[in-house]
Amino acid sequence: MKVNIEKPDITHTEAIAAICAAGWRQTVEGVLSEAYIADNILKWYSNQKVKEDIKRESYTYIARIDDVVVGVIGGGITTAGIGEIYVLYVKEEHRYHGVGRKLLDALTEEQMEKGAKEQWVSVQEGNQRGIPFYESRGFIYEKKKVTTVHTGEEQVSLRYRRELIHN
Repeated sequence: MKVNIEKPDITHTEAIAAICAAGWRQTVEGVLSEAYIADNILKWYSNQKVKEDIKRESYTYIARIDDVVVGVIGGGITTAGIGEIYVLYVKEEHRYHGVGRKLLDALTEEQMEKGAKEQWVSVQEGNQRGIPFYESRGFIYEKKKVTTVHTGEEQVSLRYRRELIHN
């Protein structure tokens, strides 16, 4: 099983939207209401929004096995020297096979080339897929961010950071 990491284009819109919607739903199911989950998926992962974000390069890399998109990562430089991971999802049946690591490595390399000295990510509190993944790659918990969303619920994100070593 050869995993190819490449830049996405608009032909990948539907696959990216489906992977992100499924991954985010899985992350917050049982934590946030179905109403908020559905609204958030419509806001961030509709085909139209994903297509716009691909054009803006908010989705940085996809992982493909043969012609099937199995993962996606998005990120950028938010301020001088600071890289941020916006999104990282892998189809459930392809998790724990190095796909997420390859996506993160590709984004990290690109951010370092653009001058990033550290990298940040937000992980949903209780996300037992994401938290161990990032901690095993040197990310350290920094702080908790609580946001009251339009449904009145509190969404709790954990902010993680790691230093990037330039050779």
